[in-house]
Amino acid sequence: MDLEVEPVADVDDAAVPAGIEAPEFVLYGGKGGVGKTTMAAATALASARDDTATLVVSTDPAHSLADTLEAEIPDEPARVREDVPLYAAEIDPEAAMAETPFGGQGEGSEASGGAGAGANPLGGLLGDEAGDLLGGAMPGSDEAAALWLLLEYVDDPRFERVVVDTAPTGHTLRLLELPELLDSMVGRILTMRERLGGMMEGLSGMFGGDDGEEQLEQGTANLNELSDRIERLRAVLRDPAKTDFRVVLVPEELSVRESERLLSRLEEFGIPVGTVVVNRLLQDPAEVADLDADWLVAPSHEDCEFCARRWDVQREALARSQDLFRGHEVRRVPLFPQEVHGEKLLRVVAACLEPTD
Repeated sequence: MDLEVEPVADVDDAAVPAGIEAPEFVLYGGKGGVGKTTMAAATALASARDDTATLVVSTDPAHSLADTLEAEIPDEPARVREDVPLYAAEIDPEAAMAETPFGGQGEGSEASGGAGAGANPLGGLLGDEAGDLLGGAMPGSDEAAALWLLLEYVDDPRFERVVVDTAPTGHTLRLLELPELLDSMVGRILTMRERLGGMMEGLSGMFGGDDGEEQLEQGTANLNELSDRIERLRAVLRDPAKTDFRVVLVPEELSVRESERLLSRLEEFGIPVGTVVVNRLLQDPAEVADLDADWLVAPSHEDCEFCARRWDVQREALARSQDLFRGHEVRRVPLFPQEVHGEKLLRVVAACLEPTD
């Protein structure tokens, strides 16, 4: 059956934010499928509209950022718009593993001895033989590689703001747990190096043959750099002047429960949550944002029994969510009759997320 969908009309520039009120590091997190990519793309576009150099990056293995922005997006930051300074990247976990100390130096390199990327995550830190002896593949290596690159992007002088579309909640929590995990690992290995000292030098042949001592020195330098980065990332994530972790949910009981768990864990990590975004509300867009939205189809709670029942379900879920909302900015985004991709609808989403008043 063919359905006719009205084309999206132009959005009044006055209703769309030019720039946003947010720190330099904005992360969107939440359950899979709640609309994190849409929010990140809309926020990044709005941020870049006042000539703020903005990078939007996806760490979700199932990337959809390119489809949402309707642009080709590489796995390293590249400018995707000519009219505004908007940059984007979709992190490829395997490529990230090859470019960071968690996966050696990549396939075919001298340091890796031709080993495949990610074959020995500890090998990049201490050399292949040492990595094998110390336990081989490190759990969460792909998340660690993504974390490493994120911090590089935050420190990159090209970008004034970095907006992150995170993976679903479980992956995100593993990513956030990594600073503690890596800090512990780095501390243990460095302590072992200090205690064994001469013994390690005497056994250097076990860690790389004739070049063992040099490899161990390089490994120690890598670990020190990693430790410094962990401290830097921890400071950035916990500073509300630098980071806003925005939780996205849909008004359904399961999504609300998962969001409550995420907020609880973020609080344990000391990571500030400034904003909670409620997406796909069955409300008229004009009730959500200051928009001339006559061209947008709005649900009718009077003429559509299905809409009315779904709205009742949503209101019940929202009523049970008051503790979750308390102390946070709450932003509402309506359910649209078409998928949100391309600039026009993303500008509508931005108007809901970043009110111009």
